Amino acid sequence: MSIGRACKVTDLARSMFYYKSKKDDTEIITKLETMVRELPTRGFDEYYGRIRNEGLKWNHKRVRRIYRMMKLHIRRRHKRRVPTRIKEPLAVPKGLNYCWSADFMSDALVYGRKVRILNVMDDYNREVLAVEADFSMPAERVTAILEQIVARRGKPRVIRVDNGPEYCSRTFSDWCQQKGIRIQYIQPGKPMQNGYIERLNRHFREDILDAYLFEDLEELRILADEWMDDYNQNHPHSALGGLSPLAYIKSPNSKRA
Repeated sequence: MSIGRACKVTDLARSMFYYKSKKDDTEIITKLETMVRELPTRGFDEYYGRIRNEGLKWNHKRVRRIYRMMKLHIRRRHKRRVPTRIKEPLAVPKGLNYCWSADFMSDALVYGRKVRILNVMDDYNREVLAVEADFSMPAERVTAILEQIVARRGKPRVIRVDNGPEYCSRTFSDWCQQKGIRIQYIQPGKPMQNGYIERLNRHFREDILDAYLFEDLEELRILADEWMDDYNQNHPHSALGGLSPLAYIKSPNSKRA
């Protein structure tokens, strides 16, 4: 049906159909979006009350109209969110054990069972500190692996991780607090804020995960250990002037923590 016929049937002037408010509602929309993001379970009365308490004199009917236009009156499903993370620059550490990075990778054995690989590295000389593979990698296992590294190498000042459940768990945060280690979370959906270990992950996937078929976990672990040793001793890293991670430590430019 044409617009003209529809207006005639409903006894509505065509000018009313095409009418658009000249008021700019962008500010109200932005405000409501912010409130919905911060308080997703609240309703219009709560939002409008907060708006008035902030000294904003927007008309009640106007705010409600925009609220309904945004379909916020319809019951919304929401999920748990991680706290707001502050973006921190991916700076080069001043020495060993200033900052470590940790990240998970996933793959599968030939018969389809999923495996997880935890990679840990020192950002200063790009040395791989651990490549641990297992079917399950809870926070308790993560802290146990880190404890082993700390025992032989010393603890880092900072450890950079994403917002995975293992890193957001109380087990991990309590362990870091006990050791005096600051946790640096990257922003959700920003993997390049952990760019050092993302590059390491790419090398490991190309060299191992995409190159072999594994019948059992032990095969993956053996190859991972061999790869880690070769990477630390022989991989010419461009950021280290073409030196391997272990060779860089012995160079005159190296600074030990």
